[in-house]
Amino acid sequence: MLTKTEAIVLHSIKYGESKMVIDMFTRQHGRLSFMASLPKSAHGKLKKQYFQPLTLLNIEFDLRPLQQLQKLRDASLLFPLSTLLYDPTKLSISLFLSEFLYHALKSEQNNVPLFDYITSSIQWLDNCEDRYANFHLVFLMHLTRFLGFYPNLEDSGELYFDLRSACFCHTVPLHRDFLMPQEASIVKLMMRMDYPTMHLFHMNRQQRNRCIEVALLFYRIHLPDFPDLRSLEVLKELWAG
Repeated sequence: MLTKTEAIVLHSIKYGESKMVIDMFTRQHGRLSFMASLPKSAHGKLKKQYFQPLTLLNIEFDLRPLQQLQKLRDASLLFPLSTLLYDPTKLSISLFLSEFLYHALKSEQNNVPLFDYITSSIQWLDNCEDRYANFHLVFLMHLTRFLGFYPNLEDSGELYFDLRSACFCHTVPLHRDFLMPQEASIVKLMMRMDYPTMHLFHMNRQQRNRCIEVALLFYRIHLPDFPDLRSLEVLKELWAG
């Protein structure tokens, strides 16, 4: 069935001389993998540059639910990215986010609010000129709301944070997946931030890197087989202040 939808590119890899396998998160059908034949002519419908990480597309394809690879027929830019793939700092963030989403959305089905959140976040970062050092922290923690393990911030004083149940508690949990009170405050800090106000939360590189480590630990507990991310070390080197 010929289908049109919006999509976010998560990952692409060359296949043979003139084909690519592309993983995308689509607005109407969730996570899908595609096979695309790239034309030799510059006038073809499918262009290699369309399949860079986090590119936002309108796509047309043959939907065959039982097939592992869908056949991509056409693609056009939904929202041309003006800085995200060209600014070195933003590029490092985009490579981290695309690798993160590639694993976090591994089995994600149709979820329009989730798609819209990711799309609006990508557009926000692309348009932002400065003071976005905490962007990835806000993105990861608020994404949990759409994946079903958003932290419960009630009763969030000087308490432990149970990473499994995603809530604060007065006593030490009967397992090892928890944060001591001094680090539990990291969760509360990250959940207080949003894109317009995140620049007000001043952190040095060490503090910011500890925040991302805690956030990724939280994801590993709630998403089976979530791996270590290769792009994390590059991200950690950003923002010396």
